[in-house]
Amino acid sequence: MTEQGGSILVVDVGTSGVRGAVVQPDASVGSVHYRQVLPSSPAPGLVEFDATAMADAALDVARAALAEGGPVAAVGVSNQRASTVVWERSTGEPVGPGLGWQDLRTVGACLVWQSQGLRFAPNESATKVAHLLDEADPERTRDLCFGTVDSWIAWHLSGGQLHVTDVSNAAVTGLISGDASGWDAAVLDALRVPESVMPALVDTSGIVGPARALPGAPPLAALAGDQQASLVGQGCVHPGMAKITFGTGGMLDMCIGPDRPAFDRQGKHGTFPIVAWRRDGELVWGVEAVMLAAGTNVEWLRDDLGLIATAEESHDVAAACETTDGVMYVPALLGLGTPRWDYGARGTLLGITRGTGRCELVRAVLEGVAHRGADLVEATEADTGLAMPRLRVDGGMSANATFVQALADATGRAVEVSPEREATTLGAGYLAGLAVGTWSGWDDVAGHWRPATVVEPARALDRARWREAVERAAGWEPDLSAISF
Repeated sequence: MTEQGGSILVVDVGTSGVRGAVVQPDASVGSVHYRQVLPSSPAPGLVEFDATAMADAALDVARAALAEGGPVAAVGVSNQRASTVVWERSTGEPVGPGLGWQDLRTVGACLVWQSQGLRFAPNESATKVAHLLDEADPERTRDLCFGTVDSWIAWHLSGGQLHVTDVSNAAVTGLISGDASGWDAAVLDALRVPESVMPALVDTSGIVGPARALPGAPPLAALAGDQQASLVGQGCVHPGMAKITFGTGGMLDMCIGPDRPAFDRQGKHGTFPIVAWRRDGELVWGVEAVMLAAGTNVEWLRDDLGLIATAEESHDVAAACETTDGVMYVPALLGLGTPRWDYGARGTLLGITRGTGRCELVRAVLEGVAHRGADLVEATEADTGLAMPRLRVDGGMSANATFVQALADATGRAVEVSPEREATTLGAGYLAGLAVGTWSGWDDVAGHWRPATVVEPARALDRARWREAVERAAGWEPDLSAISF
């Protein structure tokens, strides 16, 4: 039994686990249940996941949250983007491992296609699905389904009745037309991906069908990529509004409006066009700026250097000194992203003296990530021509007070911290709730924004010195620096 205009069940599938929760009409999040589902790396550069275990975990947490917090009016799904599953239509059995968005096994294929005039990035789904089909069905005779994680979860929530994806997910697969109106037939033909394998494109917010695998079969009413869900979850639903999620990596997303950004794959300053969402058939576009390593740098301090015992301790240690005393850190452990895509750049510590201690090093790491956040802001403003007077942030690092202050100082603007650290859950709830009347429209969603705290700039970090440091970090591995997707 469903409740019209009532609470929303959300299934939120991340890179390391699955969360089920109930979003109430007052935008509070409760009845939270979580199961860890970690990817594996059988060899360097390979990132796989057990798709069946992921689906089982999704159903488990959904049923547990529903039992505790139901009944609900609808179900929304938020998910890691571009991770790829291929399965048998008749049995629902995967034909191989799920390939995570970080999986790099198709880098060579991407470079070969680039030489032939087709550009794919290894983190997109395009070459991943081609690889899985080549392994499982080289003759392309089997009745198979391809899906990103939203498709896979929707298939299981619907009891195998729905093979769909929304445009926010489809637009980062490398397989969709430039105007996001449908699958690109020329690309599918080049990769030998049959159209019969592809999911139907649906609205991000809109009823798709019943979630038959759940008690009461509430309607599945939203599918959204994680960054777009976070954008909505932080009330950034009008043109020019933006958020940054600081998790393992960092993603800045800005809502642009109904018109597609003028650039094709990448703007002059390194941002990408995205589909923010589609509702009632109307597209809203956005741009995205990417930091390849954010929280990864804090994990490095904890797990590899042993300078801190927990990620949270980085705040306490850094707060023990007022400045880095001239030490600067470029967080390029995986290369640099927006605005300078350089996969051969490497993490760099500069300005170390005999007097440099633990607190200076830890503070330098936090300030380095904050500088990269400022890079994303500046690049997005330059590529869009839109000003960003305030920032909204979520993700694990948003709980670190020293880091948030450094971000305000580096950007020279106020930082509003999300009350929900995982704003993806709230965003998927909003999107599903809009489809069933829990919220009346975008103004209603925006009106629910209440930051947990607002941090104002207290001093100016040296951006000129930062740019000098980035120059020293760039190009360290020339062969990798020469690669562009």
